[in-house]
Order: sequence, then structure tokens, then C-alpha cells
Amino acid sequence: MLDFGFDKIALIGAVALIVIGPEKLPRVARTVGALIGKAQRYVADVKADVNRSIELEELQKMKKQFETAATDIQGTVQREVTEAGQAFESSWNSATAGLEGGAMPMTPIEPSPPTYQRPNKKWRLKRGATPLWFKQRQGIRRQAQSGAARVARFRPPRAR
Repeated sequence: MLDFGFDKIALIGAVALIVIGPEKLPRVARTVGALIGKAQRYVADVKADVNRSIELEELQKMKKQFETAATDIQGTVQREVTEAGQAFESSWNSATAGLEGGAMPMTPIEPSPPTYQRPNKKWRLKRGATPLWFKQRQGIRRQAQSGAARVARFRPPRAR
């Protein structure tokens, strides 16, 4: 950026005072300050946009790298699973080859879905089996009360 020292700024101010005049100098200084502020905000916005685009490109590159790594891992796992399955099949076939009566085709046995069992909730019975003296001592409500009755019960007394 430009390198202005105190002496250069003082010289520019003195020339501006002589050329513009003391009446118009404050208005011109405000206008110049506003224009410089707008320029700085514009430059900051452009810098932020460039940084965002660079970060977006970097994130897209990272995303592609992760996707390729994930597909490589998936391929490796799939290959290992198929190899293990083939090894199991070959060992199973060799183990069952010596059995008498030939090999029977394997059909998977599907378990039956669980039947619904109603939960054993006896909270009404438990609530009713509690003695009244215990409910009073614990502050358990014994009867339902309407909203208006509750307001009337807890309303402070009127001062006369």
C-alpha cells in the first residue's frame, strides 16, 4: 500500500486547506472518508469471495479423495468377503463330502416373528392400593380438580 508519513499527510492537508477553503474542507473530508470506506469494504468483500472460492475448491478436492478412498476400502472389503465365502464353501463341501446319504440342500431356517405381549402395567392398581393417610402425608392428589377451582384455592385473600 502507499507509504504516508506524518509530514506528507500534513502537507496534503495544508494544500487542501488552501485550494478548497476552510468552508468546504469538512464536507470534502467526509466525502473522501466515505469513499475510502466504501473502497475498503469492496476490497474486503472481493478478498472474502476469493478465499471462499479457494476453500470450496479445496473441500471439493478433499471430498473426491475421501470418496476414492471409500470406494477402495469398499472394494477391498467386498473382495475379502467373497474370498472368505469361497474358502468357507470349499471347506464345507470337503467336510460334508464324506457324510453318508449324500448332501442335502441347505434351506435357511427363518425364525418366527415374536408375538406381541401386552406389558404388565398395574399402575392403577398400585395407585389405588396406597392408603389415604400415606397419600395425604406425601402430598399426592386424591381427586381431580378443575382449573377454576385450583385458581380459587390458591388465590391470595383480598385486602379490605
